[in-house]
Amino acid sequence: MKHPIIKITIRDLGTMTAELYPEKAPKTVENFLALIERGFFSGLIFHRVIKGFMIQGGGFDESFTQQEAEAIRGEFLANGFMQNDLRHTRGVLSMARTSDPDSASSQFFIMHRDAPHLDAQYAGFGKLTDGFDVLDKIADSKTGRMGWYDDVPRVPVVIEKIEVIEQ
Repeated sequence: MKHPIIKITIRDLGTMTAELYPEKAPKTVENFLALIERGFFSGLIFHRVIKGFMIQGGGFDESFTQQEAEAIRGEFLANGFMQNDLRHTRGVLSMARTSDPDSASSQFFIMHRDAPHLDAQYAGFGKLTDGFDVLDKIADSKTGRMGWYDDVPRVPVVIEKIEVIEQ
């Protein structure tokens, strides 16, 4: 199966490249690619940054206004989706969600370090192939409290764009 390759451009920090795995999470990858095609992620921020754990984005703009997308089924083992055995290791892209297993929409996270306690609980769907230095720069962001989050970067970490560079 062909793995789409995406490039995430972060304002003032550089780019990260990732390979997506439709054989692990087909609807998740389809949804993510459709959001990319719409330009959904341009101007959104990484709004949760926890060094040594993960960075999360895809849901808020710089003014912390939430941007929403339609929810999809959670494609992970604990939700009865048996083909997704992707482990949450450094660089893995996975879908954020609420306590509802079928609430993933546009928010995603990238693992800064391995977190085996997330395995089978969240829909991993890709992995960084390049740009780990950018991931580390984002993880080093100084954070503070905003709204209901304690770990919001004080200087917004803005996604300029996400683009598909190989289909």
